[in-house]
Amino acid sequence: MNTTAVRQIFDEHKVLHDLKHYLPAQAPLKDFVHHNTFHAYQELKFQDALRQASEVFGYKSSLSLDEYRKLYSEGKIDSVVLRNVLLARKGNDSKKAWFKNVLEKQYDSQRTQRVGALRSLWKQKYQLDMDSMVHPTLFRLLCSYLDQGISIWKFPINENGFLASIIDMEKNSYVSIFKTKSTRKLFLEDSLLIEDLLAKLVGDESLYERYLFDQQFAHQGWSGIVSSIENDSNSLLDKRSISLHELIVLECWLELDVLEQKFDDNWQPLGTHGFSGVSLFEPFKKCEEYEVLALWQEAFEWTFYDQVLKGIQSNKTAPKAKSAVSFQAMFCIDDRECSYRRYLEQIDNSCETIGTPGFFGVEFFYQPINGQHLTKVCPAPVTPKYLIKEVGEIKRQEKDVHFSKHSHSFYSGWLISQTLGFWSAIRLFFNIFKPSMSPAVSHSFQHMDKFSSLTIEHIPGNMEKGLQVGFTIAEMTDRVEGVLRSTCLIENFAPIVYSIGHGASTINNPHYAAYDCGACCGRAGSVNARVFAAMANHPQVRTNLAVRGIIIPDATQFVGGLRDTTRDEVVFFDEDKLNDENTLLHQENLQKFYKASDLNAKERSRRFESIDTSKSPARIHDQVIIRSVSLFEPRPELNHATNSLCIVGRRELSRGLFLDRRSFMNSYNYALDPQGEYLLRILNAAAPVCGGINLEYYFSRVDNQKLGAGSKLPHNVMGLVGVANGIDGDLRPGLPSQMIEVHDPIRLLMIIEHFPEVVLETIKRNPATYEWFINEWVVLSVVHPLSRHVYRYDNGGFYLYQPSGETTKVVTDFDALIEKNLENLPISLLAV
Repeated sequence: MNTTAVRQIFDEHKVLHDLKHYLPAQAPLKDFVHHNTFHAYQELKFQDALRQASEVFGYKSSLSLDEYRKLYSEGKIDSVVLRNVLLARKGNDSKKAWFKNVLEKQYDSQRTQRVGALRSLWKQKYQLDMDSMVHPTLFRLLCSYLDQGISIWKFPINENGFLASIIDMEKNSYVSIFKTKSTRKLFLEDSLLIEDLLAKLVGDESLYERYLFDQQFAHQGWSGIVSSIENDSNSLLDKRSISLHELIVLECWLELDVLEQKFDDNWQPLGTHGFSGVSLFEPFKKCEEYEVLALWQEAFEWTFYDQVLKGIQSNKTAPKAKSAVSFQAMFCIDDRECSYRRYLEQIDNSCETIGTPGFFGVEFFYQPINGQHLTKVCPAPVTPKYLIKEVGEIKRQEKDVHFSKHSHSFYSGWLISQTLGFWSAIRLFFNIFKPSMSPAVSHSFQHMDKFSSLTIEHIPGNMEKGLQVGFTIAEMTDRVEGVLRSTCLIENFAPIVYSIGHGASTINNPHYAAYDCGACCGRAGSVNARVFAAMANHPQVRTNLAVRGIIIPDATQFVGGLRDTTRDEVVFFDEDKLNDENTLLHQENLQKFYKASDLNAKERSRRFESIDTSKSPARIHDQVIIRSVSLFEPRPELNHATNSLCIVGRRELSRGLFLDRRSFMNSYNYALDPQGEYLLRILNAAAPVCGGINLEYYFSRVDNQKLGAGSKLPHNVMGLVGVANGIDGDLRPGLPSQMIEVHDPIRLLMIIEHFPEVVLETIKRNPATYEWFINEWVVLSVVHPLSRHVYRYDNGGFYLYQPSGETTKVVTDFDALIEKNLENLPISLLAV
């Protein structure tokens, strides 16, 4: 009985499950979708999660005390807000003492992380840097096996997986990955379990779990990508079978090989050396420094939130007259559309802009003309059952002769370098002064040919690769109705309704998918916008919608489009299908879109050091376009940097406010959804998507070395699955420094326009969504639709919130803003 009990100390299945839970969950580069970096801790309160992650893994989970105090001295943390936070969290009696702690007290910030402590004994007892001996070989094997197209010579793949492929290679090669013959022989002859290998390396079974956490978090990037691929083999175009179990087995064998080479039999398992560290997840004692950091963080966040809520409360924008809408434009909720929508409304006060997730409710795989692979263009967790194919004339794809696999061979490589190589150097030189579009640019407009057609309507029996080609009429109706009702666009349709997706053009950027539409799984939203418009124009779909109470006038036509957020350009599809009257209206509207693009480019330019923001919007727009194709520009756009808000409500709630491109905006009308049914659908998507984006920027900003990707300048693309610094480095998770340099690390404030009691009941219906709010990963507030009072969600209930200080002047005079130098606009504040 005792022996059995001892043997159950180490549960391999549970340990592997826990490892996968805590490892980075980043998918390969082609599907880079933002997520909460600390997803493993979401069952904890936000501040408790930060502390545990810091103590266990050594992550820096917030700004430092010096950084907070500097923000306070610069006025970026308001003293009134700080005092209110101290009063609310520590009470009136303790407020003064904690105020002194926050401002003056010094703390010893040097702590030893728990992960890594056990394996550090290799250095302490044997002066052996195990990582430097094992990682170069391990990383090269992983990269070669997972390679998606960089390597000219293909890795010898065994259909039984990674470890079977390594064994085959060992059996059929003249050289070995092992340094000793004895280890190689055992590797080929003995199919040892992880438990057996750990018995040799560690000895003490109670330390097995600890050792595996130490081992795998010494290269969390590679372990994380292996775990991600194991969970979803479809994340690779050229599929590979690999598991975390196989990775651990091979790494243990490589470690045993190093020990055999260095010490022969003159070494003992680590467990025999008396390791006395605490267990990984032992409960933590209260720490005053963490409490001080939490107080600073809350004051930092509410200094900004306070201004936003003041602006919304004092905003007196009147609801738009129902009979005077010139056109309606549906955009993604993306924060980069915030300013563009504002300029459209400023140029044409009678237009109406609408926000909805950028896949427009249509989930499918997409196959471009002559495409060999299917592309998922819907939220990452969704597995579509539908296929949309692009049909049309096959056009020859542009190629650059300099990028050819022939340059890798001995003879042709020498010949190319001596001929085209000189021309390439000359082109590179001229590109410094005059960047231009080339096949190397990832251009969002190339995702789909504007003049092709799509297989949108399903023909009975038309199936490919287990997917239904196109949608039935009933399926189209359901999806169009879902988007129209969720955005409350169910009446007063304009002559033209635009559905405009977004994408981004980048060059020399392995994180290109992080710039496109997250709702489209890191792709441009052009196909989705066009498919939705075609569905909404279908006569039978409109007949079905009328039966369901949504009557779209015959004169109303939907037009799909795409906006390139890097270049500030917009393109529309199927314009030839517009009737004569709407064609004239569309031509007038195009000028408004073009002008909004110029103005938006100028507003963006104030964060670009290389652009003179005093120039005219048109000239600045030209420079912004040039930046998008420059090989030497690491920041063609700043993507979601500075995101901090999500507004779910009528446009009148924030129309006319200068939100500085910091807000996701989802259209919603409380009056048409009294029970919160559509609100729940919105929050089920908005909390993880917008919250995930916000938190990935947050953690990449506060710890860019461990939780981010560092500078992109020295990045090497590894097998087209990830990036590393150097040829033997670990894969880097998170975002590069060029994407987060101007980002304020504050949590997302979600502002919902509805009655507090309805919102409270709604968020409790889905535990996964409720977790985001009850554990404070997303800060929630509600604006009462009648009184305009603001209620703050805290500890399970809503409490009346009164913004502090004097009423803020709200920016509404955009004509004046456009005329003056935009570099004087505030970068991180709502009001001026």
